[in-house]
Amino acid sequence: MPGIPVEVVGSLPRPMYLQEAINQYDSDKITLEDLQAAQDKAARDSVERMEETGHPVVTDGEQRASSFATYPIIDTLGGKGLASNLVADGQYFAIFDDGHHRQLPRLVSGPFKYRTYAADYLKKSKPYASKPVKQAVIAPSMLYLLYPLNGEIEGYPKSQFESDLIDECEKDIRQCFDAGAVRVSIDFTEGRLAKKKDKRNPWTGADLLQTFVDLNNKVLDRFSPEERKNIGIHTCPGGDCDSVHSGDVDYHELLPSLFQMNAGYFLIQCASEKEKEKVYKDIGANIRKDANGVKQVAFIGVVNPLNPEVETPEQIRDAVLAAAKHIPTDQLGATDDCGFSPFSIDVKPKHGSPDFARDVAFQKIASRVKGVQLANEALGL
Repeated sequence: MPGIPVEVVGSLPRPMYLQEAINQYDSDKITLEDLQAAQDKAARDSVERMEETGHPVVTDGEQRASSFATYPIIDTLGGKGLASNLVADGQYFAIFDDGHHRQLPRLVSGPFKYRTYAADYLKKSKPYASKPVKQAVIAPSMLYLLYPLNGEIEGYPKSQFESDLIDECEKDIRQCFDAGAVRVSIDFTEGRLAKKKDKRNPWTGADLLQTFVDLNNKVLDRFSPEERKNIGIHTCPGGDCDSVHSGDVDYHELLPSLFQMNAGYFLIQCASEKEKEKVYKDIGANIRKDANGVKQVAFIGVVNPLNPEVETPEQIRDAVLAAAKHIPTDQLGATDDCGFSPFSIDVKPKHGSPDFARDVAFQKIASRVKGVQLANEALGL
């Protein structure tokens, strides 16, 4: 697509039949083969419907993943497939504004290894696509939270864990490219949350943002500039059950650190921000022309997945044009604020049902494609 590019973050709402199948599998009422059949059906539908929107690069909507954060270590959010060196009582990843929370497992012994790689899903879904495909992966900074915040695991020091973690994250990305992904984006929602200092969630007050940035760079720096052009970082204040976890954190506390990472592009939530122009200015002031050999591109969020109202192409055009006043057009793209359902079980309460939310998601994606086309025409690109 000439001019300002578009990209989807990754996840789509799982249809109700898939969420029911997951619950039945967790309750031992259906077999793994039954669950996989429902996942295959939803993944094929996701690819085909995204292609119908006119989107140039498509995804299967993460229909087979337990969540964006836990797919490497657990098969379902209900606990199936948890490795023997992990237990379910880890720290909260996040406490959301509506009061619900998401909890991570806890590592109790080494070594740390993935059970599932994102490419395992990609290989199953790529045959459904006639267009190029992308794949989202989890950041090492998220999985860093599996290790106890204070203290060390006997016989498995944190330094060894970090080394194993970096190796696994690199492998995850490389396998996606080897499986045919043209783009790989790394989910980094914990970045903004690291500045929240929520007393109910101790890791958010541990001043981990720079630790996260450095850890992610250790993975990114294993790739060449040509490879990193197609490796992105996604940031948002959360997006689960139509609620957020860190929207109250001033974006300026994150953005200068965000662009320290040597990724080629960034998918940045903006549509749901109250002070959008302030965010655009911050992006323009911090984005780099040369990040260790690669020019960074900022894909601004112009669609809010938490709101069932579909943005018009004209609204999307206007958002892109407003951003273009502060971000060079050769470093500007458009995306959605977040994945539409980062966790597999999500009833989408503001939408009324996951099936309705799924229909809305494709409408929003189609509108974004049209709106960016209008912006390109207005900018003469």
